[in-house]
Amino acid sequence: MPGRKAATPVWPNASVLPMAQVRRKKSGMLSLVALALTAVLTPPAHARDGNHELSETLIQIRAQDQRMQDIGWKLVSANAPFCEQTVPSIGLQLVDVAGYRKPAQIRETLGLSSEFAIYTVAVGSPASHAQLPLMAEVLTIDAMALADMPANAHSDWARLASVHDAVEQSLLADGSVGLELADGPTYTVEGTDVCASRFELGGKNKQALADGSRVILGRNFPGFAYTDDELAAALAHELAHNILGHKQWLDTQGRKRKATRLTEREADRLMPWLLVNAGYDPAAAIRFMQKWGPKHGGGLLRKRTHDGWDERVENITAELARLKAVQKDGGTADWSTHFRREIP
Repeated sequence: MPGRKAATPVWPNASVLPMAQVRRKKSGMLSLVALALTAVLTPPAHARDGNHELSETLIQIRAQDQRMQDIGWKLVSANAPFCEQTVPSIGLQLVDVAGYRKPAQIRETLGLSSEFAIYTVAVGSPASHAQLPLMAEVLTIDAMALADMPANAHSDWARLASVHDAVEQSLLADGSVGLELADGPTYTVEGTDVCASRFELGGKNKQALADGSRVILGRNFPGFAYTDDELAAALAHELAHNILGHKQWLDTQGRKRKATRLTEREADRLMPWLLVNAGYDPAAAIRFMQKWGPKHGGGLLRKRTHDGWDERVENITAELARLKAVQKDGGTADWSTHFRREIP
């Protein structure tokens, strides 16, 4: 995305983006309802006839985004009690036609008459409990008319980011947000605290990224072919970078090889803690690395900011034993208390 400064990679060959207002605790999402209805996921027939290839691509992208948002919501909501920084969220993700290179074509393909619509709603989130309808067009956010927001001619990703920020600011102000839909009622949805991190689907690449406030996966990230708990492991690794403040620490320490490797080891070791709290098999962190590492871990040519994938498996395995010891007598996976930091 032009105009953004690339952040430090968290997986080999990765880089990323910026940050949101957070609420700091003294102690110390977005996703969609999983509906398998073809009618919901498929654009109108008149649009498909003229843009079949585009509509099929959008359906595939949206399915990836939905899966990512659903898993991400589980991770950030279940681990919120242990996160130092939290934000209120309802698990809502919108789509803005201005974010595409050809907005008019996207509007036609999606069957929209306006600019914004409900794109994903995380399973188990307040937005899903409110039964916000998929692809319903959104006119206002707390009486703020979205149509009044100026947009560039095409590929204006920043406008959608501003709208998501407005939703968050509304939740920070009074705990709820109002959404007026076209041809429908105005919904008022109360938020819930989650770990301060959003999840986004990026461009056509194989990268996995974290920038301090967001986790971003490329559309060709290999983990999309894995099981949900293994994909969750990859997201947990990136989320761990954000939770543990690695970008901010590296900003002050400098991104020397040794410092970056320490952050990578911490992110690897926190994976099973985040997974088990979200209801996933913590051993999926090992399975993910065993699948991803041999093909994508770099081998002898890997970046020296990362251990070899087999060394990473060893570190995760040792951490899994520590997690099991904490849980042995009925203890919770409170990583804010029991996780051993490697950086100050």
